[in-house]
Amino acid sequence: MITQREFKKKYLKALLDNNAALFAGAGLSVESGMVNWKELLKEIAEDIGLDIKKETDLVAVAQYHKNERISRATINQEIIEHFTENIKLNNKHLLLSRLPIKWYWTTNYDQLIEDALKNANKKIDVKITQENLATNKPRTDVIVYKMHGDVNHPSSAVVTKDDYESYNLKRQLFTTTLQGDLISKTFLFIGFSFEDPNLEYILSRIRILLGENTREHFAFFKRVSRKDYDKLKDFKYAQVKQELRIKDLKRYSIFSVLVDSYDEIDEILADIEKLYYLNKIFISGSAENYGDWDDKDAIELMHKLSGQLIKDEFKIVSGFGLGVGSIIINGVLSEIYKSKFGNSVEYLELKPFPQISSGGIKLPELWEAYRQEMISKCGIVIFLFGNKKGEDDKIIEANGVYREFEIAKEKELIIIAIGSTGFVARKIFDDIKKDIRKYPYLKKYLKVLQNSQNVKEIIEAIVQIIDSETKEYLK
Repeated sequence: MITQREFKKKYLKALLDNNAALFAGAGLSVESGMVNWKELLKEIAEDIGLDIKKETDLVAVAQYHKNERISRATINQEIIEHFTENIKLNNKHLLLSRLPIKWYWTTNYDQLIEDALKNANKKIDVKITQENLATNKPRTDVIVYKMHGDVNHPSSAVVTKDDYESYNLKRQLFTTTLQGDLISKTFLFIGFSFEDPNLEYILSRIRILLGENTREHFAFFKRVSRKDYDKLKDFKYAQVKQELRIKDLKRYSIFSVLVDSYDEIDEILADIEKLYYLNKIFISGSAENYGDWDDKDAIELMHKLSGQLIKDEFKIVSGFGLGVGSIIINGVLSEIYKSKFGNSVEYLELKPFPQISSGGIKLPELWEAYRQEMISKCGIVIFLFGNKKGEDDKIIEANGVYREFEIAKEKELIIIAIGSTGFVARKIFDDIKKDIRKYPYLKKYLKVLQNSQNVKEIIEAIVQIIDSETKEYLK
């Protein structure tokens, strides 16, 4: 067993290291209203005189029906009827689809995972047959392996004992690919029953091949609760069985993450999403001029601040604001070419704002959508300066910078405003100071952020603020 805190830290590291994978079982779809195995086979069992409530070997039930009817046509029809219903995605689907998980494995026949990923604007490559494994779609974001088939191919879905026993003849490449992924990637099992005979076989093979060197994986389980049992002895029995299952899973290096309710999983996934984006810092600001600041000092602040953040392994997002964006980019690139092997793609995202309306969308609407999308994928926002030329060439506050503050506040991001740079940054700082209870991480540094024009002092304060909020999970 592993604590939720430990799990968040370890799976977050897998996401940041680009080797996180997911294995989704029926429980993930049941929450959207899909049937579970017992419900799927209820009528099948009744058709051959069995009571599904009394059956535990559901694969055998499907096989018995096929034996009696000399065909699996009825089973195929049940799959079509139950898994083609128009069912909405649940919150877990949406949360998972937003995480940078590149490899999905599932035993589910439905297409909810695919729908969620498309909804998140991700290009997917779905592998249903062995032939699919031989070809790859170019420039895909996610690969979805449907190791037990798909609702659109019910006759080849893995359901009966025959299917399981012949799995390595008909789907050997799925076994091989999954073995490779279990060795090289960190899996999160969600909504999954570990009674699947095929998966158990693969996991045991992995353990035999690797011995004690098996990679860590994680699985969600609902903690056995007293309120779910009428009799105390039944509750205690269930507790013992769960503890034994948890210990048994350790043989495969699968560590259980216990929750008191399935809604708690949503909270954990939302936390992981938020923690993942702590690694990205959006620097907001624009400057037609630098006000009270000497130009040389202002440029030094932005250049050295962005370089230091790259040195500390953060990613910088810039909207290319006038008088700010280009200097931020210079600072980032200077550090990248010095210490990051010139890998600018990994450390720098440029998001220049469109300046001409086209396609029937007005610029203000486009800018709003652009800001929402850009800021939603960051965990920290730093504000400095914030002015532009208005009518008659007068210097006015940049309202777009303030809007970015409002969005960051709505999304509960970590906000740092360098008030001493003036203009909108000062306005944001004043708002924060009035409501400092919501920003406890800034309290110790208010004086520096409000008054200092010492470049070294400001950068040290910002680094300490960020470190205090990220070191537990990112360091």
